[in-house]
Order: sequence, then structure tokens, then C-alpha cells
Amino acid sequence: MSGVVVRGFSMRRVASAALLALTLSGCGTVDLLGPPATYDLSAANDLKPARSARAQLTVAEPSALQTIDSNRIMVRASGGQVSYLSGAQWSDRLPRLVQVRLTQSFENARRITSVGRSDDKLAPDVALVSEIRTFEIDAATKQAVVEISVKLVSERSGRIGAANVFMARQPAGAINGAQASLALDTAMQDVLRQIVKWTVARV
Repeated sequence: MSGVVVRGFSMRRVASAALLALTLSGCGTVDLLGPPATYDLSAANDLKPARSARAQLTVAEPSALQTIDSNRIMVRASGGQVSYLSGAQWSDRLPRLVQVRLTQSFENARRITSVGRSDDKLAPDVALVSEIRTFEIDAATKQAVVEISVKLVSERSGRIGAANVFMARQPAGAINGAQASLALDTAMQDVLRQIVKWTVARV
């Protein structure tokens, strides 16, 4: 006999099923502790670029590695290992959320003739193409780190007119959903301000 049988199932099978459920709960498929807390990101508001630009700009959805392209809040250990905060998530996929907040930041600045996302019905002069390189909590320093690279691409020629990388860090205090999301939001707003001012000066 291979083990104790409970209503037609061996204890080994029961244990395996329980282990699978716990594993899936860590991946978000089965949540035994209830729904995760959902956090949002903010557009930058206090923007005062030195000049205005008579141009139409579209903001493409940023590209990102698979570890970043999700609605989970990433934590990086000192050895480089990546994990995610349990019980916490963003309100949307991170690239989509950054695209929306970046577009809103340009609108808040009121220094470009018109701005929209790449799927809006615009006849743009320039497209802002970006990549989210880092968007995480550094567990060793307890800092939020946000790094985004951007390129300004001419819609007429397809050529890259300018490119740059922007980064910001913000102390996170504790590594939990509330404080981690707040620190990442603050760091991202800093990066958004940098991107808007840099872009307005070049389009």
C-alpha cells in the first residue's frame, strides 16, 4: 500500500495538490489571502518648461523586459534576484500606465500644440519612443529606482532626432506595498518632469 487513502485519494496526492495551490497563489493564480491592494501612478503636475513648442507629439507605449511588463511591483535583491511584492499590484500593466501618465504630464505642461498616444487620431510631427529599463525597489538600499530611455523619432523621415536616458531614486522606507508604491511614484514623477522638459526643448 503506497500510503493512507482518504476518500479515494492518497495523502501523497493531497499533499501535492496543496503544494500546487500554494505555488500558484504566489503567482497570482490562486489567492488564499484575498485580492491584492492596488496602487496607481501619478502624472507630473508642477511643470514649467522654459519654452513652448509648436509641434504635434505622440507618445508610444514603452517597451520593457518581461519581468517589468506586468502589473506587479518588482523588488531586486543585492545578488540580482528578482521577486515581487506579495499582496500588491499596479492598477494596469506598467508600460501602459507609464504611457498614460507621460501623456498626461505633457498635457499638464501645456507647452506643446497637441499630444496624444500612438493610437489617437493625430498627424504627429514627432513620436516619443521609450523603454522602461528599471522600475523596482532595490532591497539592499531600500530605494525606488526608475530609469527610462527615450528617443524622438521624426514621423516624416523615421530618423532619431535625439535620445537620452533619465533616472531617479527615492528612499522607500519599508519594503511594503504602500511605501514601495509611493516611492516609485515619486521617482517616476521626477523622471517624467525630466522627459517633458527635455522633449519640449527639442521638438
